[in-house]
Amino acid sequence: MIKLSDFSSIFIANWKLNGNIEFINEYYQKLLPNPNNCTIVCSPSIFLNRLKNNSNNIFSGAQDVSFYNEGAFTGELSAKMLSNENISFCLVGHSERRQHFKENNETINKKSINLIENNIIPIICVGETLQEKEKQMTKEILKKQINECSPINSNFENTIIAYEPIWAIGSGLTPTLEEIEEVHTFIKKIDTKYNKFKVLYGGSVKASNSGEINSLKNVDGCLVGGASLKVDEFNKIIS
Repeated sequence: MIKLSDFSSIFIANWKLNGNIEFINEYYQKLLPNPNNCTIVCSPSIFLNRLKNNSNNIFSGAQDVSFYNEGAFTGELSAKMLSNENISFCLVGHSERRQHFKENNETINKKSINLIENNIIPIICVGETLQEKEKQMTKEILKKQINECSPINSNFENTIIAYEPIWAIGSGLTPTLEEIEEVHTFIKKIDTKYNKFKVLYGGSVKASNSGEINSLKNVDGCLVGGASLKVDEFNKIIS
């Protein structure tokens, strides 16, 4: 398993349902990773073996994993299968999975357990809706998600938390720097076990705001969506 404490910051490119062979070849030719940071590219699963872990601290990450370990579940990919392909990281609980595929905290917890047992680091995504934010429920929602999604055996070396306010994803809107710092500080204080966790920020991250966001004391990197599809833009973010 990758040693997370070796990296000062972690940056994740979430390509979502995008990409093809031509795009991938051009992307990796132009990608300029920062050797002091960890750069993870989460491509669609069919492209996962196009990039292997290497000395430049570039790693391949999955966008999801099956709840099941094996059996008659057509179309699923297990944590063991991802491990066999040398996948080091996997997103779980992304808001789009929660919204479109009705995933819940229990499912995310089980997926995270399977990943950790196969030496893959789960990146547990949490975040509140605009309605929940307006009702001042952000901290209540995050505490519930984190406590219910994180396995008992999760720790700062085998699990990452990514805070993505749902209302900011793809909207061009972002919380203020003060709000981001307040939420990240809160996450690390939910329980003493979370004190040293890497907590990433995601939600309309781009080159123009990533520097300020990542400079915050309790922000340990960024989960980047749309901007990560533009390799020149992503290079600026990870630099």
